[in-house]
Amino acid sequence: MNPTEIPPEPALSSVVIPLLKGVVYQENAPLVWASLVALDARVRDYVGVLDLDLVLDEPEGYAFLRSREHDSANDQEKSATFPRLFPRRQLSFPVSLLLALLRKKLAEFDVSGDNPRLILSRDEIIETVRLFLPSQSNEARLIDQVEAQLNKIAELGFVRKLKGTPGGHQPAAYEVRRILKSFVDAQWLADFDARLDVYRRHLESPGPEQHDD
Repeated sequence: MNPTEIPPEPALSSVVIPLLKGVVYQENAPLVWASLVALDARVRDYVGVLDLDLVLDEPEGYAFLRSREHDSANDQEKSATFPRLFPRRQLSFPVSLLLALLRKKLAEFDVSGDNPRLILSRDEIIETVRLFLPSQSNEARLIDQVEAQLNKIAELGFVRKLKGTPGGHQPAAYEVRRILKSFVDAQWLADFDARLDVYRRHLESPGPEQHDD
């Protein structure tokens, strides 16, 4: 091949800018994804200066940036010179519970088949959550609560709402995004039953709503 026919290396900015805006999915941005894989080491060096780490999962087809965690006092003091570009979010207890249940569904789904996309209807999600909530006589309120939680999770990028049928005859469906695996890992799942016991005790005890980091 003539050297003039070799395509130039993609500009670093064409990869870093999309990452700073949010999650990059291979299926949604194949050209950016190809550049990201090719420039993996350079991107890590560049974002490292900003006190960020690149999380790149090639088999699952997603990548994102997150703030570095600092353990030692020296590292914490050093990190104080950088503003946190991705602030921690506080999640309500119901949202945390729903994320945990969806992560478990994703793990079960991965064992049962080869389809990479887990799609659940709104009603399926409601029935999954209902098992861990006190009995409620107001069905409409339960639906509204779960939909509000799903909207919050969609904003965080863990699910994607799919278009329903014309006329709204079928309830909405949601794709559980595989990036959820990076935030709820295998070790967390191993302790899932114990965590559910904590959830149940929380639901049975009165008091103000708790928040998770």
